[in-house]
Amino acid sequence: MEKIKVMSVFGTRPEAIKMAPLVKALEKDERFESIVCVTAQHREMLDSVLKIFNIKPQFDLNIMSHGQTIIDISNKVLKGVDEVIKKCNPHIVLVHGDTSTTLNGALAAFYNKVAVGHVEAGLRSYDIYSPFPEEANRKLTGVITNLHFAPTKTNEKNLLSEGVNSEKIYVTGNTVIDALLSVVNENHVFEDKTLNNIDFDNKKVILLTTHRRENWGKPMENIFKAMIELINSNENVEVIFPMHKNPSIRKLAHEYFDKYSGRVHLIEPLEYVEFTNLMAKVYLIMTDSGGIQEEAPALGKPVIVLRTETERPEALEAGTVRLAGINRENIATIANELINNEESYKVMAQATNPYGDGMACSRILEIIEENFRFIRGGK
Repeated sequence: MEKIKVMSVFGTRPEAIKMAPLVKALEKDERFESIVCVTAQHREMLDSVLKIFNIKPQFDLNIMSHGQTIIDISNKVLKGVDEVIKKCNPHIVLVHGDTSTTLNGALAAFYNKVAVGHVEAGLRSYDIYSPFPEEANRKLTGVITNLHFAPTKTNEKNLLSEGVNSEKIYVTGNTVIDALLSVVNENHVFEDKTLNNIDFDNKKVILLTTHRRENWGKPMENIFKAMIELINSNENVEVIFPMHKNPSIRKLAHEYFDKYSGRVHLIEPLEYVEFTNLMAKVYLIMTDSGGIQEEAPALGKPVIVLRTETERPEALEAGTVRLAGINRENIATIANELINNEESYKVMAQATNPYGDGMACSRILEIIEENFRFIRGGK
């Protein structure tokens, strides 16, 4: 009986994390032939995730180069994925989320008249320039998608409002929860000695991450000033900031935080298992990341979102995140409330995670099999 050829295309660290459990599920299922094509839009960060999950891509486009633009990335991905599709002839190409790899991988499949499956479909901020270029990428990908794997009912509603056929939308939960639950270990020992020496039990440790393009410059300065205000007004607070590789972000972090080295711990970016287990240990997370808004609630950690909007409104509705924007005073006010008001903290920490139960991958495989059953001799 012929197997269903499923080609997974991804290239950034967040994509790899969310696609990894799906790839592993495909590898183990005899109904499918799994083909993995990575673009390496992120190189080092992608490789660390591939190693963690023991994924060995059949195709590696290796497009990463210093100083390349979005257009450079798009051209390389479109051409590279097109060549792989012509070699492999997959029945369906899976792309994830909203990167330049996502859009151009889907476009290559469309041009070859191959079905597109969009994992994490239907996220919307409704501001075409924020996040940029992600909001446009995910909307454009949706136009040429055949199977929309929406994490939540809110995502499904977004797609329906845009005229997507309801029969092609499936609410699956988010694969990031599948990945997360597979690697968290309460006895985890960190490779970074700094982290092992932090008193997570008696200190209220804040994990800060910020890297988004729209927060570069003045917004990031506001965020850093708010963090300094927090440690100055709360003796039991410490901050961990894994610095993004961007030189401008690192320079600014050192300018603001070096004088507070006992209270603000500047560390190198962490690979996935390390970062996930760090999230599990801290008291509170402050971030401009989209993925963390989904992951942290599964660990019972409140999230303060350092952005003016979020494409994850279900997290706001569920009460697992609070939107602080990029105003210093507002950021500090919300954080102080969660640090000093035990009831406010418990309400967020105990809220139900709207992003699923860790079974998204098995649902996606069943949906693919149902839609391509004719290939395997079914009706």
